[in-house]
Amino acid sequence: MTDLPAPLGALPLRVERCDLQPLAFETPSFTRVTTVVEITGGGHVGRGEDVTYTPADQDEHRAHAPFRLTGEDTLAGWLDRLDGIALFGTAPQEPSAPDYRRWAYESALLDLALRQAGATLGAVLGRTPSPVRFCVSSGLGPAAWLAVAPDLEFKLDADAAWDAARIADLAATGRVRVVDIKAHYGDELGLRGDDALRVLELVRDGLPDAVIEDPPVDAAALALLEGRLDRVAFDAPVHRVSDLERLPRTGWMNIKPSRFGRLAELLAAIAWCEERGVRLYGGGQFELGPGRAQIQELAALWYPDGPNDVAPGAYNAPQAVAGLPTSPLPAPGGAAGFGA
Repeated sequence: MTDLPAPLGALPLRVERCDLQPLAFETPSFTRVTTVVEITGGGHVGRGEDVTYTPADQDEHRAHAPFRLTGEDTLAGWLDRLDGIALFGTAPQEPSAPDYRRWAYESALLDLALRQAGATLGAVLGRTPSPVRFCVSSGLGPAAWLAVAPDLEFKLDADAAWDAARIADLAATGRVRVVDIKAHYGDELGLRGDDALRVLELVRDGLPDAVIEDPPVDAAALALLEGRLDRVAFDAPVHRVSDLERLPRTGWMNIKPSRFGRLAELLAAIAWCEERGVRLYGGGQFELGPGRAQIQELAALWYPDGPNDVAPGAYNAPQAVAGLPTSPLPAPGGAAGFGA
């Protein structure tokens, strides 16, 4: 049985149809493809977004679905019904794809239930949204963006080529808030071994106010971080509360809803962190559609003041342009996120 806060799980939900819509965005290095899940019922449409990165898995999603979803139940009941639906026709190529796809359907059902009730997520849970501070995570690097928007803050992916001079340049901007070591990704995306330790030490000392995300957790890395775990956040290795319990206790956590797959797991992880004083900030998965407004709304409700990697999509453009929305984003009203 899906364990949701009672007012949320009890929302009545009528489902009549499911449709899929592909989205694509050309970047300088690859084509980002996602799939929007649209679930219709009672004159409303709820939307979620499958953020799986592997194009073959996105193709398989659209070939295998849409599913014949019809009937009336509560939101909790509908989320339980997903357990009986084979969301994949063949095994996915990307290990995280099951959670990403599950989240697409759970978030669409949540959105639809709230819209049918004429409510927002904050109203149902008794939380008031606040303006959202955001950081920019862009392959262009800080210099290009600071030239057109000098007040921006940044979340950066560490690079094996970083040296003391590069760290000094970044520190001189005064705008770097999070550095992602990516030690828990595959070899092509993150840092490993001596590179990870060398860059970790450079960031630790040269950017003393920056959150250090996803460092290694071996003995050598923990020795470098002794007395500084309050600066550390985890992201990629966390999909459940049980993951938080097995990792070193840190001062920060990056919340990416799609990593949890299930709404109940997401809310449980947020509550676990709040109860233990672990500070939160939101993360994104290069959402192209409704998923981006949803991660912004979650940030507005739970961690609006964190260094949230939830910038508007225009900041993913291949060139820095002036005049984009600035931080903080206005508190969402719900129409573009969950419910309305």
